[in-house]
Amino acid sequence: SLFCQALFNLLIPDHAADAFSPPRLPEPGLWDLLLEQLLGGLSRWDAEHFLFIAERGYLYEHNCAFFPLYPLALRALAEGALWPLQRLLRLRSRLLLSAVLLNSLFSILAAAALYKLGCAVLRCRRLAFLAALLFSLSPANVFMAAAYSESTFAFLAFGAMWQLEKGQSWLSGLLFSLASGVRANGLINAGFFLYSRGKRFALQLQGGSGSVRKLPPLWKQLLSLASSAVLVCAGIFLPFALFQYYAYVRFCGAGTGLEPTVPKPLLQLALDKGYRLVATNGVRPPWCSQRFPVVYSYIQDAYWNVGFLRYFELRQIPNFLLALPVTLLGSWAAWTYVIANPRHCLTLGLERRKSEEGGKPSAGFCCPAVFVYVVHATVLLAFGFFCMHVQVLTRFLGSSSPVLYWFSAHLLQEHEPLLWSEGTDHQTAAPRSEKSLRGQSGSCGKRTPENPVVRLLLNCGLITPLGKCILGFFLSFWLLGLILHCNFLPWT
Repeated sequence: SLFCQALFNLLIPDHAADAFSPPRLPEPGLWDLLLEQLLGGLSRWDAEHFLFIAERGYLYEHNCAFFPLYPLALRALAEGALWPLQRLLRLRSRLLLSAVLLNSLFSILAAAALYKLGCAVLRCRRLAFLAALLFSLSPANVFMAAAYSESTFAFLAFGAMWQLEKGQSWLSGLLFSLASGVRANGLINAGFFLYSRGKRFALQLQGGSGSVRKLPPLWKQLLSLASSAVLVCAGIFLPFALFQYYAYVRFCGAGTGLEPTVPKPLLQLALDKGYRLVATNGVRPPWCSQRFPVVYSYIQDAYWNVGFLRYFELRQIPNFLLALPVTLLGSWAAWTYVIANPRHCLTLGLERRKSEEGGKPSAGFCCPAVFVYVVHATVLLAFGFFCMHVQVLTRFLGSSSPVLYWFSAHLLQEHEPLLWSEGTDHQTAAPRSEKSLRGQSGSCGKRTPENPVVRLLLNCGLITPLGKCILGFFLSFWLLGLILHCNFLPWT
């Protein structure tokens, strides 16, 4: 990805996009220009906001749409490990290099966390491994590499989900809390913890008569459930609340004399583009007078016209087409799961199943443990489709939900003969009359040394049309993202 973006950025001229592009201060040197040639494709569109915030702080009001944890991490690395390079590179160049290093690391860690999560939830190493490989070819890949917060969020979210599956509630809560300091949709992750606690409580109430006496009184169980839920959810919401308070103090308070310290080119940019700095002459932004002043929702509304059905216009048809593959895949995943587990879905997964009582839970994408993840992905999909700029759905789901990768891996495993021979390390090929082995242990053996995605790509003439569509979606979006996004052309 790093090589391709440098190549495409060199061969294709940048589009003159009407995007946030602050002046470069101070003037770049020779090494800065060289780094810009090599990695400049990763500083396009919203990446300019993250790099600007890391360098200058929240100078403009609309910068507050981007949460602080990722820019803080960039600044810490640029001023820490990359401090010896300050004589060669200015701060912005070190921040861009920091973004490349951090995102490379967090992308790898996110893939590893997704694999561990898949092993715990799907109970199928091969399926989990295939899903992690597909994550490495994510259609949102360019945003995992560019100076965006997607890779950091994916690592924190998948890691928190994995820890929760292991029963490490407090560590999971900490990671979920950090994730909400990276992206706003991290707040929705509180639902995983609430569901985990609620399910455990419901299953305890359904326990056999022999185990009732061993349980504490009902009121103690309810008190423990409520207290832990309140504490963890408060921790998850805390970074969001603190950031909104910071924005209120900065932009709604009295004048702080900040304006003279702002370089003139940045002040001129604010005048030319209509960017709001801080409250001056007693004039406060409209959101400051709201009962609950939340700058994030105001910016989404006023600057980007984000709202329910606001994007449903004829001129947005190309963007809906961009979002069509991930919309179809996400909807198909939800439908497949509901059809396979109608009773489980109707009871919200809170009913004890006979298979669980026998100690032999099923495996694969349609197993009971996947329910909460399907609900999470469906909620994100519906919200993104109806309330957001629809073209961001691909990276929105690709960095937040494992379902996109689990279901794609499930489809490939179910329909590709080239993958049917992958049993345990010592198994030989089996006839596909065993297609009914969905989710059973025989089709979920140990991971094989061979890369199954490479096997499919090297034998593309032998794979099914469905497999070609799935791999085509992943690879085409991977490649087009590098070509278009890195040259300021419209993308997801």
